Amino acid sequence: MASFFLDECTAVLERTPVVLNAMLRGLPEAWTSCTEGEGTWSPYTVVGHLIHGEKADWMPRLAIILEHGTSRPFPPFDREAQFRESAERTLDELLDEFAERRRASLAQLAGMNIRPEQLELQGMHPAFGTVTARQLLATWTAHDLSHLVQVNRTMAKRYRTDVGPWAQYLSVMDR
Repeated sequence: MASFFLDECTAVLERTPVVLNAMLRGLPEAWTSCTEGEGTWSPYTVVGHLIHGEKADWMPRLAIILEHGTSRPFPPFDREAQFRESAERTLDELLDEFAERRRASLAQLAGMNIRPEQLELQGMHPAFGTVTARQLLATWTAHDLSHLVQVNRTMAKRYRTDVGPWAQYLSVMDR
């Protein structure tokens, strides 16, 4: 059961850097810096956020669950860290770093040889309270998919007015 669940998660997690690289590398900056408006993130910002997650969220929190359970709460996650950490870096540099960090995270995960019962171990989230290793890994996977949707939606909306009357058939323009 643990192997099946982890195989499902890693099947998505290992593809995210490849998908983002194929979508974003070499595009004009107009595509990679566009947002959906004030306070929203560009594709560039999303890649920086995913890097920060590799450093400070998924695997560090899984390690806390496995080593300390609920006795040691997760440190809060800085959802804005990418603005500091990615400043002055090119998108290509970010894509390369994300791919490398993700490879390392997945190698570390594979090396943990998680058993089915370990998926039910609990940790203490600073906002949500008790969470399980299974929930953390499922969220990591869904988080990737959510940001892939966000990148696509943000880029599509760049042409909101340019598509003219076809906008009524493009649900991405309404979200």
